[in-house]
Amino acid sequence: MNITRRHFIGATSALYLLGSPLWDVRAQALEKRNLIIILLRGGMDGLTAVPYVGDSSLNRARPNIMVNSALKLNSDFRLHPSLKSIYELWKEDKASIIHATSLPYIGRSHFEGQDLMESGGLSPFVNSTGWLGRGIDSAGLDGLALSLPMPLLLRGNGNPNNFYPTKFPLPNQRELDDISATYSSGSLLFNTMKRITARPISMRKEYSRKNRDLARIAAKELAKYNGPRIAVFEVGGFDTHAAQGAEDGIHADKLSLLDEVIFELKNGMGKTFNKTILLTLTEFGRKIEQNGGYGTEHGYGSAIIAAGGLLKKSQVYTDWPGLKKKELFEGRDLNVTLDARSVYCSAMAACFNIDFDKLRRDAFFGAKLKDVTDDLFSV
Repeated sequence: MNITRRHFIGATSALYLLGSPLWDVRAQALEKRNLIIILLRGGMDGLTAVPYVGDSSLNRARPNIMVNSALKLNSDFRLHPSLKSIYELWKEDKASIIHATSLPYIGRSHFEGQDLMESGGLSPFVNSTGWLGRGIDSAGLDGLALSLPMPLLLRGNGNPNNFYPTKFPLPNQRELDDISATYSSGSLLFNTMKRITARPISMRKEYSRKNRDLARIAAKELAKYNGPRIAVFEVGGFDTHAAQGAEDGIHADKLSLLDEVIFELKNGMGKTFNKTILLTLTEFGRKIEQNGGYGTEHGYGSAIIAAGGLLKKSQVYTDWPGLKKKELFEGRDLNVTLDARSVYCSAMAACFNIDFDKLRRDAFFGAKLKDVTDDLFSV
């Protein structure tokens, strides 16, 4: 199949699970803290999800797509009305916004931006591993990923255990044992079959691909004391060059999908949600001004939506740069005052119980990142 631009930025939702302490000695000794990353492919518009109302700049730039009936967070910021579950978590001190943030990438290419948001590097198509995979390596954890193929974000330097649910039933245990016996002990094929036969029967069935169903599956597994501790979702379609909308429209529909995932996770995980950090990840934001098609072009700064009981409090965490023309990046985009990788590195440090500087070196190539663990998380 040829991968077209639309396939790339508008892919259907997916779920990846990683890191069961059943398979990892170090994880058994750690308090189980869950890390959930939701990739928002296409360039999520942080100024639609979390509009700034501190002055009239955004209203003037977006007369037809300004979100006017948003939910109040504080005197300067509102939350899109499609994010109802996030708003309920906000009121419980379990949701935050990190605004005016992005990856250090200004090229505005989906292909390059999405490679970098997973690799965590500065040059596209250079790294064969992802920042989360390298973070897992740095923490000395191991596990299993529900995916085919392994996404770049989760690829590390080791040999992660990879699994994808089949549409067809696998052979029974006796047949699997017979197959394993035909391979030389210690060989790659022997070790692969050993991994397969060690998996529970529940992992040998097909899973739904719908957002709600995937979130329920993840919640059920993450809630187990011996279940996975890392989940990665994908929600595509945020590339809204036309008919972006305000309270309604394409971007609102995509935010509703995100909110649906978070609602199911929070409800399904129960008390385990209190030991969880959930973060969104997107390749870049959108231009501040609407275009002639009532949409927005590729931009720079955006926002990270955070949720979970391991947040320190509900807050809009930002060094706000302003939206007047002289304050914009290249005169057209929300500027960035915090490297988004600082947030992801801090979240891994909190969840994996490992030193921030070690993760900064191992997962992000020694980049000069700010440790925001104490500002954002309660661990």
